[in-house]
Amino acid sequence: MQWNDYEYYIEIFPPKEFSFAECLLFLDRSNLEVLHQIKEDAVYKVIQGVVCTVTYVNPCIQVKFVSENPPAIVRQNVAQYIWEWFDLESDLHDFYQLASQDDVLKPLVDSYYGLRIIGIPDLFEALVWAIVGQQINLTFAYTLKKRFIEQFGECVIFEGEAFWMFPTVEKIAGLSVEDLKCLQFTTRKAEYIIFIAQEMMCGSLSKEQLLETQDIQKSLVSIRGIGTWTANYVMLRCLHQSTAFPITDVGLHNALKVLLNLEEKPTIHEIETYAVNWQGWQAYATFYLWRSLYGKNI
Repeated sequence: MQWNDYEYYIEIFPPKEFSFAECLLFLDRSNLEVLHQIKEDAVYKVIQGVVCTVTYVNPCIQVKFVSENPPAIVRQNVAQYIWEWFDLESDLHDFYQLASQDDVLKPLVDSYYGLRIIGIPDLFEALVWAIVGQQINLTFAYTLKKRFIEQFGECVIFEGEAFWMFPTVEKIAGLSVEDLKCLQFTTRKAEYIIFIAQEMMCGSLSKEQLLETQDIQKSLVSIRGIGTWTANYVMLRCLHQSTAFPITDVGLHNALKVLLNLEEKPTIHEIETYAVNWQGWQAYATFYLWRSLYGKNI
């Protein structure tokens, strides 16, 4: 991680294959999002309990601490969070080289060059978001997430405005299923989320443990409520597994249908055929295909 600490703000130096504008477009997909706010060309977000503004001042990402001046260890943790949030550790050279020779991916990387997988560094948040999104449309998923955060999360008030943090494992572990059903969660999803919170609270499940296992997908799907799609989504958004491939994802199917002018959504077998050359980079291929569904078109 390359960064400078100026006490009142920090600078983080991303790799050359980085587009802050593309990352902003992803973060600005829904007006129901409450974990960050986009104002002009800045992201406002609570990180490590501090309201931060994240902007790009060539050649670096600049993070200002606007609600308070945090100690050195918090500044370092904020830098690490940003580095992981924007997946700045990944060297995209091989992905772009592969994509430049692939009929499906070439127009995507030409149009969205510099887009990085916008991660969810916190495992609990990633798992909850994936479970919330199971078998419902994105708008309703964001609605449920907003209710969940505003009901059980905490916020920092800055200049009269609330900036929200994701609910803690400890808070959710103590809830009843009815507490979540009141927000229109299904019984099953409520049970899954509370169970995962309890597992994490007692130390039976953690990001570090998953990353040390030989088969991360197998470890994830052994958890109640997590199937293959959910496991691959979490591997893609949280665990930095470049081979993660949520092949049954509806958004992925829709993106391929539109991009390739197909009359119907492709079958799993057809997707496997398209993806034969994506080995090692299935996660980025998926993320770029998702990108084609919103904002500026190719």
